Amino acid sequence: MELLRLENIYKRFGQNAALRDVNISVSKGKIYGLLGPNGAGKTTLIRIINKIISPDQGRILLNGRDMIQEDVFSIGYLPEERGLYHKMKVKDYLMFIGRLKNMSKQDASVAIADWASKLKFQEWQNKKIGELSKGMAQKIQFVAAILNAPDLIILDEPFSGFDPVNAEVIRKEILILKKEGKTIILSTHNMSSVEELCDHIFLINDSEKILDGNVADLKDQVEEKVYSIQFKGMMMAFANALWAGYEIIEKKDLGNDRAKVWLKMRKGNKINDLFDAVKNVVEIEAVQEEKPTINEIFISTIQKMEGGADE
Repeated sequence: MELLRLENIYKRFGQNAALRDVNISVSKGKIYGLLGPNGAGKTTLIRIINKIISPDQGRILLNGRDMIQEDVFSIGYLPEERGLYHKMKVKDYLMFIGRLKNMSKQDASVAIADWASKLKFQEWQNKKIGELSKGMAQKIQFVAAILNAPDLIILDEPFSGFDPVNAEVIRKEILILKKEGKTIILSTHNMSSVEELCDHIFLINDSEKILDGNVADLKDQVEEKVYSIQFKGMMMAFANALWAGYEIIEKKDLGNDRAKVWLKMRKGNKINDLFDAVKNVVEIEAVQEEKPTINEIFISTIQKMEGGADE
C-alpha cells in the first residue's frame, strides 16, 4: 500500500536546477535507499518532503491526499546536519521534542524510558547534551526522530559518527522499526548499509531520478553477468578457449593444478556457451553467478549517464 508519492517535483535555486521532474512512490513497511553523489539533489528532496522548503512545481501526497503542514508531525526526520540544544539535559530535550510532536507528557516519558533502556543511556538522562560524546549525542538525535513512533522515518546519514558497535545497534533498531510496519527512507553514502537494509533504491544524479527499483530486481537486470568458475586444468588453456564474448576480470591460483576465475559475460552469451568452449580443456568443479553489489550498480549507472552526456 502506498504511503508517500511525489509527482513531477521541480526545484530551482536561482539559475541552478536542484530537482527536475522527480517522481517517487513509497510503499508502507519497506526500507528505501535514497542514493546519489554529493550535490545530486537528495537533501533538497528530503527537505521538500519535510516541508522545510516548497517545490516550484509538483505534488506531495501522503496516504493518498495532498500533504499539509501538520503532516510533518507524522514524519520522523534525522537530518545530516546535526543540531542539539547543548545546554539542555537529555531527558528534558527529549521531552521537549515529544511535546512538540503532540505527545502527552506520560506517553513521552514512557517512550523516553523505553529508548533509554534499548540504547543504554539511562545514566545520561540528567546530563547536559554538551557533555555527551559524539556517538551518544547521535543516539539522542536518533531517538528524537522516532520518539513519537512515526509511520514514515527519514534518516539522512544515520551511521555518521558511530563506531562499528553502535552502528550495528542502530542498524538492528532500523530493522525492528521495519518489522513494526514503519516505512524508512535512508539517505547514505554507506553502500554496505544499503546492501544490508534496503528493499528498494532511488538513485538521483544531476537533479534527476535515473534509477528506481527493487534491489533484487536491479541486480538481475545487469546486462553483463559475472560468474566465478573453479576448475582443474591449465589457466592458459582456459583463457585461450574463450572468445570475445567473455572477459576475465580476476583470477586465482588454488594450487594442485586448480584455479578460480571471475569473468564477465557479455549480453547475449549463455553459461552453456561457456561450458561448450572450455569443456575439452579443463574440468569444471564449481560455477556461481556473482550478483553485483549496490555500489557497483551505483557506479555503473552514473558512469553510463555521464558517458552518454559526453557523446
